[in-house]
Amino acid sequence: MEPEAAATAGAGGTEMAAPEPGRCAYFVARKKRFCKMIPAPGKRFCGEHGQQEEENDRKRIPCPLDPKHTVYEDQLQKHLKKCNSREKPKPVYFVQDINAGLKDVAEIPEKQVPISSLSKEELQNLIIKLKKASNGLELRLKEQILSHQALQEALNDPKNGESAFKHLKQQASILGNMEKLHLLGPGRCFVEFGAGRGKLSHWVDVALQNVENVHFLLVERATTRFKVDGKHKGRDSIFERLQVDIQHLCLKKVPILEKKKLPVVGIGKHLCGAATDLALRCLVESYTTCCEGENEEPATKRSRTDKTEVASNNSADNESNKDNWKPVAGIVIALCCHHKCDWTHYVGREFFKSVGLGPLEFHYFQRMSSWATCGMRETTTKVFTSEESEDQTNDIEEHEQTFSKTGCGSDTLQGILTVEERKEIGCLCKLLIDHGRIEYLQQCGYKAALHHYTESAVSLENVLLTAVPSPSLIPEPTT
Repeated sequence: MEPEAAATAGAGGTEMAAPEPGRCAYFVARKKRFCKMIPAPGKRFCGEHGQQEEENDRKRIPCPLDPKHTVYEDQLQKHLKKCNSREKPKPVYFVQDINAGLKDVAEIPEKQVPISSLSKEELQNLIIKLKKASNGLELRLKEQILSHQALQEALNDPKNGESAFKHLKQQASILGNMEKLHLLGPGRCFVEFGAGRGKLSHWVDVALQNVENVHFLLVERATTRFKVDGKHKGRDSIFERLQVDIQHLCLKKVPILEKKKLPVVGIGKHLCGAATDLALRCLVESYTTCCEGENEEPATKRSRTDKTEVASNNSADNESNKDNWKPVAGIVIALCCHHKCDWTHYVGREFFKSVGLGPLEFHYFQRMSSWATCGMRETTTKVFTSEESEDQTNDIEEHEQTFSKTGCGSDTLQGILTVEERKEIGCLCKLLIDHGRIEYLQQCGYKAALHHYTESAVSLENVLLTAVPSPSLIPEPTT
């Protein structure tokens, strides 16, 4: 009801007297009287009711940055300056598509039909191609299930539930593998890709309690709750979060790496699909290339005196030590979700082409890779309870969602392949995709390997990719 009407009509529509002089002209229907507040000089309504009437007359429109919320039309320009959906200033280490990979649009496959729509003959032809390409590969990966002293107390703590225990076992094995490769040491920068809450970096820091000059970069494109970064305040280790997509991350431009020339160790736990390829390219292409380009210096002039000759010899020794320095000291990544891989970003394209495969086969193989684990879906959901740790619950939900999209249900291919056959084919697809990554790293000068780092009962995604610079490719000191 408009205030003017309210001034002359009551709840029952009968004529009423005007409001008291000097009082608010707003009729309060619930109390069947006028508001008794005193308005400001020259105003008919008090502050509360005047604002209410103004808001009723104002128009709300969808925000042009994000139509999921609305804004008053007359406040639009003010809102656009502080809207959470506005484009924020890019950090210095943001370089558009620096790790994206494929630039040739013509090579990117068009949208393909789902596997369930393929004929029996088409599916069998794909399987024949898969087995032919996998011929000669090591089909059974070696087990390298290790542990680390830093996690023993947590592993023996009865307060940790079953899912937390499974996470700890994986983290302990990853640290054990890092220790075996001599990657846990001083003077290094650990870059955790897909860091989430930062638990893996946390345990690396615990393992390096008495070590100096250690830095951690936690790369995560999304904002994350319940981060463990706060546990490291007041300690010598430096933790920094980089909120950026790995696709656009230029490590060379990260201030701490630009200032301190530290060898980088790339780590990750369950780095999904294409994120692994983006991380590998970020480390061994964009970052290494930038660092090696900086190290190229013009040859020193010939010295004229004996003293300067001695100095130049010492300088040569220092240069040889610099030559032995590698920008990337090692890579340790637990692989995950091959069905999320993308031909555009995949680092093993050259390997696929060498065995007669292309983007079309890759599309189907990355979808079929889910067959290796989706047959165990029911078992997985029964293992964990809703009271377990939040990070494990999130992992389950993510895997469940992606499995449902890959069309790997038992009734999808009924009459063509058995459950065991699908599982075997899925494992072959994962192995082929991973082998392409190994070939890529080897061609870039790394000694790379794949291992089972934990039991399948702990995690169905239990393959660890490790890589260190190949000793044969490190230059010998000059004499």
